[in-house]
Amino acid sequence: MACAVLLAAGCSGGGGGSGAEPSEEGRSTAGTGPSRGAAPAKGSVKVEETVTTGLESPWGLAPLSDGDLLVSLRDTGKILRVEADSGKKTELGTVPGVEPGGEGGLLGIAVPPDGEQAGSWVYAYFTSASDNRIVRMLYDDKKEPGDQLGAPDVILKGIPKGRLHNGGRIAFGPDKMLYAGTGESGDGRLAQDKDSLGGKILRMTPEGEPPGHGNPESGSVVYSWGHRNVQGLAWDADKRLWASEFGQDTWDELNLIEPGKNYGWPDAEGRSDGKRYRDPVEQWRTAEASPSGVAVARGSVWMAGLRGERLWRIPLKGGEPAAEPQSFLKGKYGRLRTVVADPGTGGGGLWLVTSETDGRGSPEKGDDRILRLEVR
Repeated sequence: MACAVLLAAGCSGGGGGSGAEPSEEGRSTAGTGPSRGAAPAKGSVKVEETVTTGLESPWGLAPLSDGDLLVSLRDTGKILRVEADSGKKTELGTVPGVEPGGEGGLLGIAVPPDGEQAGSWVYAYFTSASDNRIVRMLYDDKKEPGDQLGAPDVILKGIPKGRLHNGGRIAFGPDKMLYAGTGESGDGRLAQDKDSLGGKILRMTPEGEPPGHGNPESGSVVYSWGHRNVQGLAWDADKRLWASEFGQDTWDELNLIEPGKNYGWPDAEGRSDGKRYRDPVEQWRTAEASPSGVAVARGSVWMAGLRGERLWRIPLKGGEPAAEPQSFLKGKYGRLRTVVADPGTGGGGLWLVTSETDGRGSPEKGDDRILRLEVR
């Protein structure tokens, strides 16, 4: 099959990622091993260009090796290819079985990193009539637009669905495993139920199977639990996994993810006194964030805010903040859904997707759009 759907080497499909080789166990190295120096306390953001406009309920974004982008449209179930130079949009096709409603629909997408799986698959997380599930589809860009996706191969099903809290972010890690952030579908009890796929971060092979090593329990794809609604996944240069999470009424979270750890929901929202739960690295009032995608660039985590309508920068020193978070673009582009590292900039660029047409924004002419940012 001839198609250019490779991720640039070492970059994950969900934003962030690094060129580092996977660790021996393919696990997060949070809290262990050497760390890069601290990121500067103050950074900057410059909007270089608007890549494309007129997108309807965009959600997931996956950069390709030639610089183009794949974007998923939540409510129509379509996947588009966007030419980075011209902004031209080409429809790959519509993912069959997508049942949009509330926060559900066609959500995250990913393409494999360089390796034996590269060049043929597009992965998608979506809400069906019965559950949330992850599929992969053959992609052939030599076929006619609208007919470039093959039949979906379901690699994981049974993730609880609801009108709210469907999770949806998927990304390939530096260990070449596929990770997924799920929601508890409005039933907080599922987040503490290790037999449920809801309210978890999942780690699996590209075929959807439990890995042979690295997960807390053999035979399970569950990697961490106690989550309310995971929306962003990204890895730093030391292969630490960072995840953003919607709070309920008080605190949104940025978490440093370690396998087998419990992140507290529904017993804890934000930092708590409970010794059995992992506290977030940073937390925000829900009006300031309501976070969605995250990416890592220039030694900082960058977090897109929906209700907060701003882009947050969290400078890192190892697994801790190096300074207070900064916010950028407040109110300028409305709700911000997805942020992904731009592999073509040597680590200093981001792609940013707005979310004004998702039913909760105030769309203006040109919404929704993809922006290209230079960050420092």
